[in-house]
Amino acid sequence: MALLTEYSCKATPARRVVEVYDADAYLSDDEAMAAACRQVVAGNGYHLYIRSLQPDIDVEITIRVWDIPPAPPADAEGQVSVSIESESGILVVNQLEYGPAGEMALSRPGVYEGHTWWEGRQATADYYESSLDHPTDDTFEDHLTQAWSNCPVTERYVFDLAYAGEPEPVDEDDL
Repeated sequence: MALLTEYSCKATPARRVVEVYDADAYLSDDEAMAAACRQVVAGNGYHLYIRSLQPDIDVEITIRVWDIPPAPPADAEGQVSVSIESESGILVVNQLEYGPAGEMALSRPGVYEGHTWWEGRQATADYYESSLDHPTDDTFEDHLTQAWSNCPVTERYVFDLAYAGEPEPVDEDDL
């Protein structure tokens, strides 16, 4: 297993969602987003939705492309198989309320398959909830800003992918 490329960025899970999608895939998918609520990460082929348990503390998104993806770590909180097609060869990490957090250039356009695993999801949610237990006064907003900036745990989602084939040809009738 050789790591071919890696990209990481922080993203705010506004509305508790971060998405990864091909730069040319503009339409969202409500069904895939609903599936992410049930299984943490879900997609429709061009979009992958990540469902956090909290909406304000930045999460770390890491996309790694391997010749053959390694197995998720044994101590990961969870994992799910994923597939994403990138006709443009560029994956965008998007924050629903704030726009793109970053983008990764793949070595070539195509279909990438593998799995996503995560850690720190529940601990970050617990910390988030405990940070709300502060008297509502003039310092409440400052308290939250400081608490969320200094979260002792990193909520992290790792996409371990491998190139699986050429993108589907575009049907001219669909344009």
